[in-house]
Amino acid sequence: MTQLAIANEDVATLETAPTHYVEGHGIRFAYRRLGPATGTPLVLLQHFSGNIDAWDPAVVNALATNRPVIAFDNAGVGRSTGQTPDNIAAMARDAVAFINLLGVSEVDLLGFSLGGCVAQQIAAEHERLVRKLILVGTAPKGGEEHLLAVLQQAFSQTDAPDPRLPLFFTNSSASRLSGLAFLKRTQVRKNDRDIDNGSAVTDPQAKALITWCATPDPDHAILRAIRQPTLVVSGSHDTMLPANNAYAMSRELSNAQLVLYPDSGHGALFQHHEIFVSHVRTFLDAPPSVA
Repeated sequence: MTQLAIANEDVATLETAPTHYVEGHGIRFAYRRLGPATGTPLVLLQHFSGNIDAWDPAVVNALATNRPVIAFDNAGVGRSTGQTPDNIAAMARDAVAFINLLGVSEVDLLGFSLGGCVAQQIAAEHERLVRKLILVGTAPKGGEEHLLAVLQQAFSQTDAPDPRLPLFFTNSSASRLSGLAFLKRTQVRKNDRDIDNGSAVTDPQAKALITWCATPDPDHAILRAIRQPTLVVSGSHDTMLPANNAYAMSRELSNAQLVLYPDSGHGALFQHHEIFVSHVRTFLDAPPSVA
């Protein structure tokens, strides 16, 4: 199954790769796999309300030039069946079930926003499964979030071509131009696009993220259970999950590097996609002992 799924996809892009499916535990997971057939796969864990086609091709395709990259829809999201859980622990269990169904014994994880919370849970509970961890625009358990307020403000800007422009980017002209370019890149794929499941996904996801941040973790148990090398990334002006979360995580993690991008919001990885990819490659390619 795995060899069939990856055949001829070493030259595919996020915009052209076929969507594959793998089924188990009562869920049929949708995913796309890019890059070479060998190497430690980098599994992408998506943001609140996002699906496979919400990823930036400039990020995903560049990362896949020298490593396998897997973008997937967790339970209930996009073309995956099942019900979207309303808690991070269940989302993590479903993600691990998907990885196990692929027959992969070791992965790197890149978790963005809500996906970063899920990635923390997985890394804390499955040390042997996760080799390295990248946390982008996310928060620790008990961290600071302004999800509903930021969403309300973004959707009130009726002149914006897409809510993601005010959600992910700052008001500076440079950031907005980067945002418009990002939106254009995400619309290149026309056929077999992923689907939006609306409130069936966003309602439980919002509850999961808000509960995660509202649950105190004074001893930083999740962060301190993460032993893997970790790259923590944030935008300097992230209004949804502020950059002080990134600093707090880097301070409590046992082996973490912190990167803060200037004049950027929640979508810093998309605005600064070239340098972000460079940072990720350097981090993933470094020997674990010096990561």
